[in-house]
Amino acid sequence: MAAPRFRRIAEELIRRIDQGEFSEGEQLPTEVELMNEYNASRNTIRDAIKLLIGRGLVYTSPGRGTFVLKSVEPFALTLTSVNRETSESEAYRFEAKLQGRKAEVSDPRVEIQKADKLVAWALGINEGDRVVIRHQERRIDGRPWSLQTSWYPMAFVTKGAERLIDAEDIVEGVVTYLREKLGIEQVGYRDKITARVPNAYEASFFNLPDSGSTVIVHDRIAYGQDGKPIRLTNTIYPADRNELYIEVGEVPPLHFSKRGGATGNDEGDAARADGARP
Repeated sequence: MAAPRFRRIAEELIRRIDQGEFSEGEQLPTEVELMNEYNASRNTIRDAIKLLIGRGLVYTSPGRGTFVLKSVEPFALTLTSVNRETSESEAYRFEAKLQGRKAEVSDPRVEIQKADKLVAWALGINEGDRVVIRHQERRIDGRPWSLQTSWYPMAFVTKGAERLIDAEDIVEGVVTYLREKLGIEQVGYRDKITARVPNAYEASFFNLPDSGSTVIVHDRIAYGQDGKPIRLTNTIYPADRNELYIEVGEVPPLHFSKRGGATGNDEGDAARADGARP
């Protein structure tokens, strides 16, 4: 059975993009031009363009047209750290260094608010109890790569972890800080991963196209040695520049290509092979 017409047109446009007929940032022919070239209806052309948008190859700009997206060097991040006492920020910096990339984390924007129903459930506290919220922007090689927000019980501050409310990055990681300051050991975590369209702030921060964009939402509840939650962390990753890995058991190390992302095994990945990772 022959593929639908719009799909055949989309595959032809993909071939032309791959062969360099349309370079990065260049505008594709208009709808009318494509209708004439392929002797197809407007709806067929639009369906073909939607397929290209869904594959992350082009984006549309209202009133301007359809453009080829600039290629992005993906950043590979292993969500399941070998050492469960490691924070996401520590793992993020380590993975970046391993891949020859530069990781940057902004100073946090700190808030103290009352816990809503969801946050209260995640942290095992009462709705309305005060929580510390730390928002940070994260970049790789200067480009926006993820947004992260963490919630902590305000009780940690009253017990002595005052740096949680400081608008400064805790370089050693909050997990290490809580262990050293309060004796709280992070012994495990539970993750939930979902996907959705970006909101207006996320689309602006990540400079995402107006249509066809997706962000990956990673929610993590971390637990202390007494089995109680110690934090809720929400991280937003744009799908066009992130590769998220989950590793279980003894697995070979990953090799990172010069264009970014993981490509397979490599004996040269001594740091991973030797277990020198967080």
